[in-house]
Amino acid sequence: MARGRRERTINRQGHGGIAGERRENVQVPRSKTAAKIDVKLLLASFGIALGVVFIVLGINSSVTGREQQQLPDAIEDIAPIRGATQVPQQSQLLVDLQPGYSARLTVNGVELEIVSLADLGFGTSVPEPGAQVDLPKTALLEPGNNSITYTPVEGGPIEQFEPGSNSATVIYWRTIEGPSTARSYTWLFTVV
Repeated sequence: MARGRRERTINRQGHGGIAGERRENVQVPRSKTAAKIDVKLLLASFGIALGVVFIVLGINSSVTGREQQQLPDAIEDIAPIRGATQVPQQSQLLVDLQPGYSARLTVNGVELEIVSLADLGFGTSVPEPGAQVDLPKTALLEPGNNSITYTPVEGGPIEQFEPGSNSATVIYWRTIEGPSTARSYTWLFTVV
């Protein structure tokens, strides 16, 4: 037997029939049942498989959109979004409500008066293209979209958002039930 190699001996019949039977010993190398495992390749494969598992888990557990904002059913959208950073000081604040809801809006502890565009005559007539329109320096309700917007403006209750953390609270209720059933939603955003 050769050193370091396993071999087995088998008998092989020669030619010549039964009377002239001849046996000889032949050394046949044993077949390799398992190839040598490359540890580097095994570790790389394990790392790739683990990475794919983490990607799938991340996608399945990710939270985006309404779930990330944790918006109540009565609120369709807000801007700036909850937790936003790098918000400019003159950014518009928006609360988009579901139809059938009314609301009040408070920003950094200041309750904003809300004026409906319908009360200003915009519900029945449309200004000429290019005409200058004077809007009140407060929050505006657009009845068609049921959205409330406020843009900081000189002379308004909030002339600009202060750098750092700012808060907005919308107190909302079903219009047919009245403010006695009001709920609130508060979010923070960071101004630069």
